[in-house]
Amino acid sequence: MKIDVTSFDGQAAGSIELSDEIFGLEPRVDLIHRMIRWQLAKRRAGTHAVKNRAEIARTGKKMYKQKGTGGARHGSARVPQFRGGGRAFGPQVRSHAHDLPKKVRALALKHALSAKAKDGGIIVWEKAELEAPKTKVLTTGFAKTGLQNAIIIVGGAPQENFALAARNIPQIDVLAVEGVNVYDIIRREKLVLTREAVDALEARLK
Repeated sequence: MKIDVTSFDGQAAGSIELSDEIFGLEPRVDLIHRMIRWQLAKRRAGTHAVKNRAEIARTGKKMYKQKGTGGARHGSARVPQFRGGGRAFGPQVRSHAHDLPKKVRALALKHALSAKAKDGGIIVWEKAELEAPKTKVLTTGFAKTGLQNAIIIVGGAPQENFALAARNIPQIDVLAVEGVNVYDIIRREKLVLTREAVDALEARLK
């Protein structure tokens, strides 16, 4: 698959050949869904908790005699039926993470990249660098190309000037290629890759 290479403000900078093994697959929604579910489950804190009847600080003495009151039989004021009692079957601290094979995760990333390529949502830049950390320079360049909602993947660590300029722009994310993931690719309309990022992805996924 051949795609044009541009600068962030839309100036032509040649072309690049994208690997069909990574960018030319027929996207499988089930794999992408499984990967996103795995990512979101893994990042949940799981710190929600309630007190059950064993953890309530209240006397365990029988409330009233068993018979003769005309009311229901009760033995403890710590049960869920009473105000201030413990909660029945409430959430406890736990991990929400579940297993997903490494090969499935790699395949899901390929299908996410292929889905973007199929929709025409991939843009390749020569590089993502600025001489000064000026947000206005970036917004002007993005306005020329119509870029409003995108994730930008760079080959190594993001250049400081570019990262500082981009962080003030809503719906624009900048990531190193090591942090590329299915959820961030799918949640943004456009996927912007630098030449270095394309080379790194192909070396990693082939």
